[in-house]
Amino acid sequence: MSSDYETTKDTLLDAALLHVPFDGWSDATLKAAARDADIDMAMARAVCPRGAVDLALAYHARGDAAMVARLKADPLPDRFRDKVAAAVRARIEAVSDKEAVRRGTTLFALPTYAADGAKAIWGTSDLIWNTLGDTSKDVNWYTKRATLAGVYSTTVLYWLGDDSADNQATWAFLDRRIDDVMQIEKVKAQIRDNKVLSSLLSGPNWLLGQIKAPQHMTPPDMPGSWSSRSK
Repeated sequence: MSSDYETTKDTLLDAALLHVPFDGWSDATLKAAARDADIDMAMARAVCPRGAVDLALAYHARGDAAMVARLKADPLPDRFRDKVAAAVRARIEAVSDKEAVRRGTTLFALPTYAADGAKAIWGTSDLIWNTLGDTSKDVNWYTKRATLAGVYSTTVLYWLGDDSADNQATWAFLDRRIDDVMQIEKVKAQIRDNKVLSSLLSGPNWLLGQIKAPQHMTPPDMPGSWSSRSK
């Protein structure tokens, strides 16, 4: 059943991408995609209960999967900051249709769907860190993902307006954003090494030390699932 569900959604998504540049991620696009793919509208509503926003999220998830596959297949740079830059670049280059992203950015800017957009970006950042082997279990788990989410989202916005050859302006922008983050990390290290400042911050640092990363669970195959602990 899960396979049929995903296959139907993938088929709808492929058909929808032809209409997104004209109608955005809208109900008109969902209806046109169902018609083009010869999928009953009731079935389309079943796999996309929230309408075309579910297709937009599926498109984002498809890009995430392509990024992970590339990171696992290609050799990565030695320096960790370069690995992160390569990961963000791989995610952007996984996009097959810039206009689909532009329309998605407009959709997720709406108050109704802003939380969905933020969750999608956070998910991308989490995937990047996990794929690169992040093992943090404390507050750093959150700060790393929040910082990278900011880098990724601003780079995407820059890329949407970039008309330079091979997106060279975007990759230069990305490098500058990561360099900015590295400067913050250097300042944090300097504070830790300073006895006076570290003692002043001992209380806040203790409090932050109590924050733990969430436990990772295997995602279910379906959007809703039930499991029993009984044998």
